[in-house]
Amino acid sequence: MTTDETLPAGLTVSGRPMSTPLRDVRAVSRQLVGHFVDHVIPCRTLPGDIISGDVTAVTRVCLEFAVSMLDGRDIPAKTGRVAEAAAGWAREGVPIDTVLHSIHEGFRIGLDRVIASATERDYDQLVAGAKLVVSLLDTISATVARAYVREHRAVVGEHHTAVHTLTSALLGGHSTSTMARECGLEIAEAYHVLALAVPKHPDEAHPRLDGAVVARRKLRRLQAELATRCGETALALLSVDGGTILIPTTTLDDGELDALIARLAEAARVPVTAALVVAAPRELPAAADRAHELLDMVQRLDCVAGLYRFTDMALEYQLTRPGPGRETLGALLDPLDAHPELLHTLQCHISNNLNRQRTARIMHIHTNTVDYRLKRIGQLTGLDPTLTADLWQLRSALIARTFAEHH
Repeated sequence: MTTDETLPAGLTVSGRPMSTPLRDVRAVSRQLVGHFVDHVIPCRTLPGDIISGDVTAVTRVCLEFAVSMLDGRDIPAKTGRVAEAAAGWAREGVPIDTVLHSIHEGFRIGLDRVIASATERDYDQLVAGAKLVVSLLDTISATVARAYVREHRAVVGEHHTAVHTLTSALLGGHSTSTMARECGLEIAEAYHVLALAVPKHPDEAHPRLDGAVVARRKLRRLQAELATRCGETALALLSVDGGTILIPTTTLDDGELDALIARLAEAARVPVTAALVVAAPRELPAAADRAHELLDMVQRLDCVAGLYRFTDMALEYQLTRPGPGRETLGALLDPLDAHPELLHTLQCHISNNLNRQRTARIMHIHTNTVDYRLKRIGQLTGLDPTLTADLWQLRSALIARTFAEHH
């Protein structure tokens, strides 16, 4: 560390450089961030990576600026790190009042530390120091506000509105070439219609976090990943729970869609489930309804997260349609009504692709118990789950029963 004798001329308090209480930037920033979390109520609800990342980095930058000014040096011209962080907070939906309040609270605490040892003889130095602090606060606040507002406008700007308008029109069956030109977007000849289910992130239920902020961050990460993978060609109506995405078939081919869903899940940090139907623009309303029906079916059957194509699930889809066939199939499992653990085991075993070890692990039972329950299912229903022909009937019955009116 630089000794006092080599310090540049600057303001002093009680014979020591005024910046002395702020010089250990790492330690002081850690204390300030801890104070934000404990006492600035909105900060308590922010996810940990925001606190440990940008908030801590900006706190250090502000401290370094303050030390420079109090020591008689100019404010560094490069405020890019502060602007970058502010833009990130705007993208992630952190309220601007939380950002500005935290900045002012940090300056207040820093000033308290600086003047803690002051005496009446330091009056002139303190006045000069206060003026510098106000000047620095003005610079930081203006930098943050400009970057935040600029990014916020970009996020909710004209392109977003145009995409929303055209997507709604396509899904409502009201799109026209004129509308597309007015929106500055082209209508593709065919679309991959994706119905998306996005579950809650565990942090949305965390008692110390703001669930709405966590959910918005999840959605924005997913939207950013979609934009990265598909550019501006993807049209989407999404909420924190999922929605509908239209991707031109010329943007991604069918084989790339599985990877896309995996990347969206990785970005959202939750297992995303999607159902796929391909349709021409005039068919989009019906295709979207079919995709969401398929998605609903996949979720009711407790299928693992991932992408499901209508062409692969057409038979299961048909089995769920109302009619005597569905009722007859569902009745095959009536003998299990008095044994819910057997019905649950059958459903879990089928959804795990007949993997006994995985079924046992998920149900927290021994594999021998799985075998015993499968044997009992065969005895009660007359259909042996270990035989291919009987298993097909059991699976069909389970699908039909899941959608039967009395369930």
